[in-house]
Amino acid sequence: QVQLVESGGGLVQPGGSLRLSCTASRIIFSTYAMGWYRQAPGKQRELVATITRGGDTIYANSAQGRFTISRDNAKNTVDLQMNTLKPEDTAVYYCNGISRSWTWGQGTQVTVSS
Repeated sequence: QVQLVESGGGLVQPGGSLRLSCTASRIIFSTYAMGWYRQAPGKQRELVATITRGGDTIYANSAQGRFTISRDNAKNTVDLQMNTLKPEDTAVYYCNGISRSWTWGQGTQVTVSS
């Protein structure tokens, strides 16, 4: 069974930064495009950033210029560097495959507030 574990969330002030990390197990990680998603209270889950097998990246408009997604296939990890955080970035952040999806992990809470 594939397991996805997210970490790195926390409470930060507007304008601050966080780096999230996702570790996947029981898959050949390099085979899949991966993404970071987020879900705010009372809202639908949305895709924030994508990284392909070859390392190409795609961002939601809300993340463009502020977030950077990266991957390390040898370690089975995908990270999300988040800069210039805004209160509207507050959400639970999840990782998962793009072209195929596994069971969602617990996510990691990001709260941006003064």
